[in-house]
Amino acid sequence: RNRFPGSIYYDFLQSDTFFDFTKNPSLLGERLLARNDRELDDPVVLDEVQKVPQILDEVHWLIENKGLRFILCGSSARKLKRGKANLLGGRAWRYEMFPLVSSEMEKPDLLTILSRGMIPTHYFDENYEKSLLAYTQDYLKEEVFAEGLTRNIPAFSRFFDAMGYSHGELLNFSNIARDCSVDSKTVREYYQILVDTLVGRFLEPFNRRQDRGVISRAPKFYLFDVGVAGAIIKRRISEERGDLFGRALEHFIFMEISAYASYSDLNYDIHYWRTKTGLEVDFVLGKGEVAVEVKGTSRVDRSELVGLNAFLDTYSPKKAICVCNEKEPRIHGRITIMPWRHFLSALWEKKVVV
Repeated sequence: RNRFPGSIYYDFLQSDTFFDFTKNPSLLGERLLARNDRELDDPVVLDEVQKVPQILDEVHWLIENKGLRFILCGSSARKLKRGKANLLGGRAWRYEMFPLVSSEMEKPDLLTILSRGMIPTHYFDENYEKSLLAYTQDYLKEEVFAEGLTRNIPAFSRFFDAMGYSHGELLNFSNIARDCSVDSKTVREYYQILVDTLVGRFLEPFNRRQDRGVISRAPKFYLFDVGVAGAIIKRRISEERGDLFGRALEHFIFMEISAYASYSDLNYDIHYWRTKTGLEVDFVLGKGEVAVEVKGTSRVDRSELVGLNAFLDTYSPKKAICVCNEKEPRIHGRITIMPWRHFLSALWEKKVVV
C-alpha cells in the first residue's frame, strides 16, 4: 500500500468481495474496464487471491487483451496448484516476502530475535508470548487444517507437536508417523502442506559426487520463523549459551541466508552435508562454493571445526565460515570464524555469496 498508493485494491478476506467474485469472476473485468486509463496506471492488487482461484482466468484475459498489470498476494499457492487454477502461463513473477531480516533493523538484539522471532507484530510486542501462542494455536493450526483438508485433526495436532521437536534435525518420517499414529506417507503429506503454505521449507542433503561416505537422503525441515518454532516447543532462551540457544541461532542464520537468496535474486541452493561418521556442515550454499557452520559458543574450539575441515578436504569450497558468538572475527587455518553480526553484515553487503 505504501509502494502503490494509487492502486485499485481488492481484498478477498472481505466477505462481500469474496462472495461477489466467487459467484461472478467476470465482475473483475467489468469493473476495471469501467475505470479511466489513469486509474489503471498502477498495478491492480488482489489480496488473498488463493481464496478465489477462478479469478485467475479473468486476470489472464485482462493481461493478454487489455495490457493490465496485477499484484497477486496470498499466503499459499496450494489451493491454486491443487485446484488446477490458471497459473498464468509464466506471465507471473514470483516474490516471497519473509519476516524481518537483520539488514532492516538498526540494532538487532539476538535474544529478542530468538525469543520473539522476526514477524514484526511479534518482535515489537511486549506481550509477544501471548501473540505467539495465539498465532501458533489459534491461527496457524487452523490455517493449515483448512489448506490440507485433513479430516484427522487429532493426528495432525500430534504431528504439529512432533514436527516442532524434530525441527532442524534429520527427518525420520517413520518415527514421526509412529508418534502420530498415522502412516509415513501421511506424515510426508503433512510436511508438504507446511511447505505449500509457506510455513516452512525442507533442507536437502548436499552430495555433488558419488561419495560413499555421505549418508542419508533424508531432509531437514525448518519453520519460516525462529519465534514460531520456539512457541511450538515452548522454548525459553534467557542467555546466549547452551544447546537451545545454539539451535535457535542456527535457525536464525538459515532464515537470513534463505531471505538473502530470494531478495538478492541469486536464488542459490542451500543444503546441509553429513557423513556416515557424523561429520556435518550446517549449510552448503550454491554448488558447494560456500560452507557455513553455526556454533552458539562464545569461543570456538578446534574440535568444533572438524566438519568444516572435512568438507574443505572433500570439495574445496571458496569459503568456509564458522558463524558464532565470539566478539571479533579471526582466521583459523582455512576457516574464517565470524561473530554472527559480522556474518550478517557481510551477507547483506554481498561479501559472502556473489
